[in-house]
Parts: sequence; structure tokens; C-alpha cells
Amino acid sequence: MIAVTRLDKHLMYLNPDHIICIEETPDTVITLYNGNRYIVVDRASAIIGRVVAFRARISRRALLPSARRYLGRSHSRHISWSSQEHETDTLQDSHSTRSHTPLHSQDY
Repeated sequence: MIAVTRLDKHLMYLNPDHIICIEETPDTVITLYNGNRYIVVDRASAIIGRVVAFRARISRRALLPSARRYLGRSHSRHISWSSQEHETDTLQDSHSTRSHTPLHSQDY
């Protein structure tokens, strides 16, 4: 989230992923995907700088050792799970005579 100041001097936080455009007329107007428009005191260059800093923080956090361990662990689980699933499927196909139907279409 990034902080912007509305014309009434109240601080407001916006999700930078929802910003479509920033127009700099005499006042700065931020347009979001949902159609909402906000008039703010901040200059467009300052808002863009905050968006860039926000994304840089996210990128730096992804490079931390704890994030690498987390991402590596989830990736290795996915690989081992999918390879086990493939082995199970091939074993079932070779030893099973019944047809495979999706779970949602089975009657209980």
C-alpha cells in the first residue's frame, strides 16, 4: 500500500496494483480499476516514486534467505507430489480394469 494525501489533508492508502492512471491537471487525479477517482495533493512523480519503492521492497523481501527457503520448500513439495502422482497414476492404469471418472461425477 502507498500513502497519498487527499485535498482535505487526510491520509489515504491505495493499493498500487489497482491504479490505472495518474493525471496531473492543476490537481492530481488517480483513477483505479473499479472506476473510483481520487483527487490528491501529491504530485504524480512522487506517487510513481512510492509505487516503485513499494515494488522494490517486495522484490527485496523475495530475495531474503527465509523467503528462498520457503519458496524452495514449496517448489520441492510440488515436484515430489506431482512425480508421486504420476507414478500412482501409471500403476493404477496398468493394474486397474475399471474406468476412471472424475470425483464430482461419481454417485455415492
